[in-house]
Amino acid sequence: MIIIGILVLLGAAWSFDWRTWLGDKTRHHLCFGAAIALVPLWMLQAGVKPGLEVHFLGLTTLALLLGWRMGLMMSSLSLLLVTAFGFESWPMFGPNLLLGVIIPLSASYLLFLLTYSYLYRHLFVYIFVAGFFNAALTITLKTLLFSGFMVWTDQHSWQVVVDNYLSVLPLLLFPEALLNGMAITVLVLFKPDWVCTYRDRDYIINK
Repeated sequence: MIIIGILVLLGAAWSFDWRTWLGDKTRHHLCFGAAIALVPLWMLQAGVKPGLEVHFLGLTTLALLLGWRMGLMMSSLSLLLVTAFGFESWPMFGPNLLLGVIIPLSASYLLFLLTYSYLYRHLFVYIFVAGFFNAALTITLKTLLFSGFMVWTDQHSWQVVVDNYLSVLPLLLFPEALLNGMAITVLVLFKPDWVCTYRDRDYIINK
């Protein structure tokens, strides 16, 4: 899994516009600040079985704020820091990278692209669909992926996963959606130029 994850990150880095990014110091602070902000969020974990810890993701906000390529790189940096601090194990770095970062963030960005392409472009659509509901779907996907991984690798039985992991998911959906929805709302209202997936001309002007 770690090889697949590294290949995806290399592909994202290869196709990224580094020249523009390197010339924008504000963007540097924003990207690394977003990566650091995820670290304490991911450190706040709860769980009763090894490998079945739950925490808020914040990946939808990162995907909308930084875009797919930089979002992947910065969230991977967050995972690296959390693992280095001992809150995640190094043997699980590959699964955490692929199942906990790359696939959920990519799915979140894909849903944004679908809303941008097929739904009416309005501020409330951006906040509630691309932000709020998108975040709930993202944490659902991540939880299901890890559930399948734990059962597939025989680390836990399906019943243990259901009782100690999937049963907590309904309690996480609304807080995760609210966290990301509020973050995106504040950003597009006060710092819309920070959010690379948002433009006033698409969602407000001439509406």
